[in-house]
Amino acid sequence: MKDYPVAKLRNIVLLGHGRAGKTSLAEALLFASGATDRLGNIASGNTVSDYDPEEIKRLCSISASTLPLEWREVKINLIDTPGYFDFVGEQIEALSAADCAVLVISGKSGVSVGAEKAWAMCAKKGIPMMIFINKLDDEKSDYQKVLTELKDTFGKCIAPCLVPIKNGEKIDGFVNVVDMTSRRWEGDKRIDGPVPDGMDDEIAPVREMIMEAVAETDDELMTKYFDGIEFTPEEIYDGLKYGTRNRQIVPVLCGSAIKNQGTQLLMDAIMKYTAGPHKVTKLAENAAGEPVEIECEPDAPLAAQCFKTIADPFIGRLSFVRVYRGTLTKDTTVYNANKKAEEKIGRIYMMRGKKQIEVDKLIAGDIGAIPKLTITATGDSLCDKANQVLFEALEFPEPVASMAIMPKAKGDEEKISASLAKMMEEDKTISLKHDTETKEQILSGVGEQHIEVIISKLKAKYNIDVDLKEPKVPYRETIRKAVKAEGKHKKQSGGHGQYGHVWIEFEPTDSLELVFEEKVFGGAVPKNFFPAVEKGLKESMAHGVLAGYPVVGLKATLYDGSYHSVDSSEMAFKMAANLAYKAGLAQASPVLLEPIGTLTVNLPNADMGDVMGDINKRRGRVLGSDPQPDGTVTITADVPMAEMAKFSTDLRSITQGRGSYSLVFRAYEQAPEHVAKKSIEESAKEKE
Repeated sequence: MKDYPVAKLRNIVLLGHGRAGKTSLAEALLFASGATDRLGNIASGNTVSDYDPEEIKRLCSISASTLPLEWREVKINLIDTPGYFDFVGEQIEALSAADCAVLVISGKSGVSVGAEKAWAMCAKKGIPMMIFINKLDDEKSDYQKVLTELKDTFGKCIAPCLVPIKNGEKIDGFVNVVDMTSRRWEGDKRIDGPVPDGMDDEIAPVREMIMEAVAETDDELMTKYFDGIEFTPEEIYDGLKYGTRNRQIVPVLCGSAIKNQGTQLLMDAIMKYTAGPHKVTKLAENAAGEPVEIECEPDAPLAAQCFKTIADPFIGRLSFVRVYRGTLTKDTTVYNANKKAEEKIGRIYMMRGKKQIEVDKLIAGDIGAIPKLTITATGDSLCDKANQVLFEALEFPEPVASMAIMPKAKGDEEKISASLAKMMEEDKTISLKHDTETKEQILSGVGEQHIEVIISKLKAKYNIDVDLKEPKVPYRETIRKAVKAEGKHKKQSGGHGQYGHVWIEFEPTDSLELVFEEKVFGGAVPKNFFPAVEKGLKESMAHGVLAGYPVVGLKATLYDGSYHSVDSSEMAFKMAANLAYKAGLAQASPVLLEPIGTLTVNLPNADMGDVMGDINKRRGRVLGSDPQPDGTVTITADVPMAEMAKFSTDLRSITQGRGSYSLVFRAYEQAPEHVAKKSIEESAKEKE
């Protein structure tokens, strides 16, 4: 691949709902540009983009792939992303490196939730967009209907540039509604001609949409539009170019990826309407923490960011970088501003799927991959040490679906931790925590499918078999009434014996920690044994008398007892305290407490009733609902955390993926009798 100046680079991310055809479109673009000599097919498992065995098995993208190609003296760094919500981390990484997005929409299913989410992500980051309506070769596709949906959903910015010329199900070519000519192909040769007869009624509403969108970009054009004066093709092209780069216009192209139709016109539009990296300014901080604007200049000091990491046992460790300023050269040393350490750059690759194309350098605006970096992680900034630059960290959603993970083979615990640590380098939406209380390893991800893929990768790549189960709920125990209890530890076994004797009053309190007091008179228990009594109680509170859960809300007052001048010891008084604890709590009306979380759900207003009903089924208490400016509503509720295991899946089902939530522990409350009974029975079984 030859060298390209900054102005001839384009960094484009493909976004859209699952099954919209992003990977098929990527394959068609690679083939149409000559980057590959065959048109890959998802069903055959031979696409350039989806090369991971897990992707081939599931027939869908799981991770983002970079796919550089060359078209008419322009280099397009294409990034194909997964469409399923569970792999949103890959979309976030790809978006951070892109300057423009192509939103792929199915001509059959129209505007889907994935399209809406992708649109919102681009709007939040200020990334220009184009749309490609795919699958127009399908008899169930409806181009005009999808255009209407787009305009209704996203507004006047929608600017359709093409109308397909169809012969039955077959697409014979396209009408360019800008210059009102047709585009047909004979082999690789494009033939421009007049608009076919009989298409006026089909073209008129589409042309009206593009005229309206272009008029919105300029006051003079708006005046001409209202005066009924036709725009010239030059005015339309200039309006499209200006409007696209400023997010005022979203050009719409169309075709069939699987038939490789409309792909050349899409690449032409990318070349014409989207801006090169030299038109993009990136914000960062300098070494003093001051904001700076990074201009895309190849001859300036280096400023780059790692936007994705692959830590694969077969491929090895690869750090994908976007260079924002300067030139990254092989066999040099750069400075990692996050780790405050130097990193040696050996080789540099351009990655086309899994294919490594070695290059000597990456100039400002370009994307590539560096193998074997030792300290650099996703989001880290690489720069010149004398001109330090720190880019904003990538923000990933918190994992909300959790399962306890257990090895099938004994001794695999360390292997699981080490393997998942590597996977967490790749995927920042995975977390693994060891729950010291339940003694479980808790694996968390974005959704059930996400966790399923993680487990499958553990088996395929690291040869580790695991079982999953719902995590144990960290219940607590407490008491409801005050009692007095005696604890006497007396043991004689030759030599010094053991003697400790206490009377303790136990009563409820609001504190989660032990509240310990002493009111001993006359030296019945010497002061030097008070700490031992308190320590014995604290250790005892790790296990309650109902189901063995930790005890909270306990006040203990030591008020009497006795000792032996020779046989009494700290250990003896700790044992005595434990005996008093067991006797006292059994009489103090003990109850089980369950953790209650504060749930915050953001969802479409239309789904509010169903979600509230679901929360009520989980024994939740809805505290309120607040309408949001974007037409959604936020529900706040208190819910037992024991009931939330499947909430992420159910919320996604109810809202078709539009809902999101967070859950934060708030307090412990008394568990209902049926919940307590079940938990106590399960605890008894485990002890057996």
